[in-house]
Amino acid sequence: MNVLSGIVKEIQSQGNLSLVKVTVTDLDLTSIVIETPESTDYLQVGTSVKVMFKETEVIMSKEMGPGISLQNQIPVLVTELREGILLSELTLDFNGNSLRSIITSRAVHQLALREGVKAVAMIKTNEVMLAR
Repeated sequence: MNVLSGIVKEIQSQGNLSLVKVTVTDLDLTSIVIETPESTDYLQVGTSVKVMFKETEVIMSKEMGPGISLQNQIPVLVTELREGILLSELTLDFNGNSLRSIITSRAVHQLALREGVKAVAMIKTNEVMLAR
C-alpha cells in the first residue's frame, strides 16, 4: 500500500459523497469518499490526512495527459525496477516520497521504463483512500 501525508485543501459534498482535494508536497490529489464533513471529523480543511492507494492501482505513463480523465497525475522518477515474466514492480520517487507500482512487464517494455527514467504515476480518484 502506498501512503503519503497531506493536508485537506478543499471539500465538495453532495449527498453522502465528498470530493476531497489534498495537497501532498505541492501537488493536489483528489479522492472521492463516502463521508461528509458532517459525518466524520477528519474531513475538514487544514486537517492532516494519510493518502493511500494500492500498488496495483497505479497506472504508468511517460508524460502528463491533459486529454485524459485521470485527475491524479504524479511526476515521478523510476528508482528501481524488479522485472518478472508477467508483472513488474517499479519503485518511484515523488519529491522524496517512495511509491510503488505493479504493472505488466509488457507495459514496462512498451513504455521503455527503466531506472533513472522520468514518468508519471496516475491513480483514479475513486482508488485513493483517506485516513486520519
